Amino acid sequence: MQQNYHKFTSLTKVEEDDEMFQKNTLVFSIEDILLKSSSMFPYFMLVAFEGGGPIRALILLLMYPFLCILDEDLRFEIMVFICFFGIKKERFKIGKTVLPKFFLENVGCESLEVVMKFGRKVGVTILPKVMVEGFLMDFLGVEDIIGREIGVISGYYTGLLDKSEIGKNKQQKIFSHMMSEESQYVGICGFTKSYKIRPFNILKDIYLVSKDDKKSWNNLPIEKYPKPLIFHDGRLAFLPTPLDTLTMFMWLPFGIILSITRVLVAVLLPHEVCSPIAAFLGLRYPYTPSKDNPKYTNKPENSKGMIYVCNHKTLLDAVYVSHICRMNLFTLTYSISKLSKFLCPIDTIELTRDREKDAAIMYKVLSQGRNVILCPEGTTCREPYLLRFSPLFAELSDDINPIALQVDVSMFYGTTASGIKAFDPFFFMMNPWPSYHVKFLDKLPKEWTCGSGGRTRFEVANYVQDMIGKALSYTCTGLTRKDKYLVLAGNNGLYH
Repeated sequence: MQQNYHKFTSLTKVEEDDEMFQKNTLVFSIEDILLKSSSMFPYFMLVAFEGGGPIRALILLLMYPFLCILDEDLRFEIMVFICFFGIKKERFKIGKTVLPKFFLENVGCESLEVVMKFGRKVGVTILPKVMVEGFLMDFLGVEDIIGREIGVISGYYTGLLDKSEIGKNKQQKIFSHMMSEESQYVGICGFTKSYKIRPFNILKDIYLVSKDDKKSWNNLPIEKYPKPLIFHDGRLAFLPTPLDTLTMFMWLPFGIILSITRVLVAVLLPHEVCSPIAAFLGLRYPYTPSKDNPKYTNKPENSKGMIYVCNHKTLLDAVYVSHICRMNLFTLTYSISKLSKFLCPIDTIELTRDREKDAAIMYKVLSQGRNVILCPEGTTCREPYLLRFSPLFAELSDDINPIALQVDVSMFYGTTASGIKAFDPFFFMMNPWPSYHVKFLDKLPKEWTCGSGGRTRFEVANYVQDMIGKALSYTCTGLTRKDKYLVLAGNNGLYH
């Protein structure tokens, strides 16, 4: 069969409703077409660190100089073995919860626009399928993936690529259909050896991407993601290239000591002494006061306490707000770890997830004139989105003060859905320059309260969510804690 080769740039000039995109199925190389960088090391490092821990990640890093001198196929097989050996298959969720974020950040905007024009798509990858399935199927709508499988024994990955006849037969069925006369497939790959191997060497029309094409591509902006990236997991907040990974491991011993020191300063010292020492230790928390309350002196109009409502970024939300306000706020919590509760420098009140009981607890605290801070989202969200606000707070008081929080980290995330939550504050404090921006909004107007304004609790909760969303330029959603944990941990989140 004679193959026809074309330049990739010719596809960018074809209109989306063209017959070509409607009739043909696209077969594309993920590494050559979607990803701007050709290095796969960072993605294996993410698997090693998030799935196997720091020791496995360190082994992969130490092996990197040796891997560079090996043949590409052998280098790939060694990285697969280091990252996957001994990992339990049913617990491996990194391909769906961690890697999609980093793949999207490395996608070329121009290449994705062409790929998404096709109605049916088949992805081809040199990576194990388990690493790319979540990204390709959930975000790009790819119907089939041609990739490598990893051997499994007794539910654990062996780290060896599956070369059995069963795996070969699955791919052979796909290849046979591509070779049939009635099939209509178009291939896109790079000027590497990929266009000489299957399935690209059995396709009639091939569009080739040059290195100059990839250099001209722009990074995909968040607003152009095929599907909003709202939830993702993992501790690493950066793409672990070899140099950045080396920097992280060099920082880690000092970062652990610094993290413990920062936590102890916050726990043991009073506000007046803690703030300058925290600034010296690299903690930054710029704040913006509200126009009608520049010194946070809002007082409730009766003997009840004030409710401060904020979006949820980390377990330290209430601590930072309390330090800035210079007042001892009571924070409401759900099932936090004993360690976090012991170290918390402000008073905590444990809720039960029973609406009537929780309402009684909150009402009692407010009736005693105590100020309360709470996060009605019920769980954290890293991306610029707000989850649905629980309306319970709205019917307990008309004295409500919204607060908008934004967190910036450069190395580690201080939240997790599947990891050990007791370590969350320590990971946040391990960042070289963790930043918390606190923006105090105006007190809720009377016409937007349940008591004086006659609003329903749902209207008040949605109004507060909208206020905070506009202040942060975040998108408000109707998603809940349950939605997050179903995506990231496969459960309803009741015990996390």
